Amino acid sequence: MDSSLNKNRSLNKYSIETTDYQIGQDNVQKWGFDIHNPVFGISAGLIIIFLSTLLLVDPATAKETLNNVRNSIMADFDVFFMWSTNFFVFFTMVLIVSPLGKIRIGGKEAKADHSTISWMSMLFAAGMGIGLLFWGVAEPTAYFTNWWGTPFNVEPLTAEAKSLALAATIYNWGIHGWAIYAIVALSLAFFAYNKGLPLSIRSVFYPIIGDRAWGWAGHIVDILAVLATLFGLATSLGLGAQQAASGINHVFGYDGGIGLQLSVIAFVTLIAIFSVMRGINGGVKVLSNINMLFAFVLLIIVIILGFDVVMVSIPETFVAYAQNFVGLSNPHGRDDTAWMHGWTVFYWAWWISWSPFVGMFIARISKGRTVREFLCAVIFIPTLVTLVWMATFGGIAIDQVANKVGELGANGLTDISLSLFHVYDAMPYGKVLSVLSIILVLIFFITSSDSGSLVIDSITSGGKIDAPVPQRIFWATVEGTIAGVMLWVGGTEVLQALQAGVVTTALPFTFVLLVMCVSLIKGLNSERHLYK
Repeated sequence: MDSSLNKNRSLNKYSIETTDYQIGQDNVQKWGFDIHNPVFGISAGLIIIFLSTLLLVDPATAKETLNNVRNSIMADFDVFFMWSTNFFVFFTMVLIVSPLGKIRIGGKEAKADHSTISWMSMLFAAGMGIGLLFWGVAEPTAYFTNWWGTPFNVEPLTAEAKSLALAATIYNWGIHGWAIYAIVALSLAFFAYNKGLPLSIRSVFYPIIGDRAWGWAGHIVDILAVLATLFGLATSLGLGAQQAASGINHVFGYDGGIGLQLSVIAFVTLIAIFSVMRGINGGVKVLSNINMLFAFVLLIIVIILGFDVVMVSIPETFVAYAQNFVGLSNPHGRDDTAWMHGWTVFYWAWWISWSPFVGMFIARISKGRTVREFLCAVIFIPTLVTLVWMATFGGIAIDQVANKVGELGANGLTDISLSLFHVYDAMPYGKVLSVLSIILVLIFFITSSDSGSLVIDSITSGGKIDAPVPQRIFWATVEGTIAGVMLWVGGTEVLQALQAGVVTTALPFTFVLLVMCVSLIKGLNSERHLYK
């Protein structure tokens, strides 16, 4: 690695390169903002253009156009996505067992800022969140019943279909996805805390492109990260509002329509604003700990109520995941390409498009961990928790389908947003479980919104870790506004169109991640001699 990459020179060079916007920045600071003008200005401008276009274009047309683009990318680059993601898993495993694993984020004497439990709660809430509740029942059931194809085209509603349904679900939510997050998070954390560079995507590429990282090459990367993060969060917030509203209607019989959905968004946004005002320790960490406590209580209750089924499905899922890991990772010679494109390749694109957001947030809270400790915790612990969660909820759902129990047993998947509540309806204390899940849905969205706001603050302020409070409020408000406007204008069609648009950013970001691996190795090797 270039010997010029040291803390003092990097910070000095960054200051020199950014003096061209410093006067404008000072003018904005007096109003409570601390912004990086090229990134903040262009990102805000593109958001305004998007919202204006959204008000003019037919939602169905936008959805069809963006879906066609997304499907074309995933069909033409399926092998590239699959092998790139396999490489990310291999790369992180090599780092874990290599001598580089001893390097500590923040320097040899650095101490962790957060307890292990709080750290895990925050990274899990930001990285997984609502997906567990939304897909924990729906995805295994979909694979088992051939709702939209089955892995390896197995015969649906069979014992083999059950094992593969559970295995494929964990495959799509397990090691591969978290390896993507881990690479981005580790790269950002290392260059921010060990090399003194700004906490921004551009900093990772300093060892390769040098000072050009502070120019337009870096601006473009950061702008893409802002847009992918903001629109990804807005999409999830909108879809989550629909699920929460559906749950409230199902449990309490109150059909508030679009008004209820907008009220959910407003409530989540207000709490997220309060959280970001209090910062990491006073807001995000507290909510994340509450979040994981609720999730743990819900999981334990469901395991107890479905004990006989769960005690079979958990070990079965673990064994099936291990047995099918290689087969599901291989994109060649598959006769289930429709399923692979619709599920696995889409998931890899979605994980990659979210990696700037989740990776940066994990980086921000991970100072003081060794590379080995960091990678093991970020990759394996969430995968293990996800396995237990999906095996529990998915196992019970599949059992209900197989034994013709409840709504799922009678009609299969009819409404994905209600599939979890349909499972509860056929269980003891179903109303209690439904209320707990609605609360958990809301908390998950709040933690995603506040952590996302902090990430966007950091990028648009030039990589600063603590942006001013008004700026945090601004971005949390923008997220909620975009979600609300999308629901008001076109409902689900607009949300799905935006989701397709976000996924298309995965193609350029995959190349960014591959280059990031090279840069990370160069950076880690520069400190290897300190740990001999």
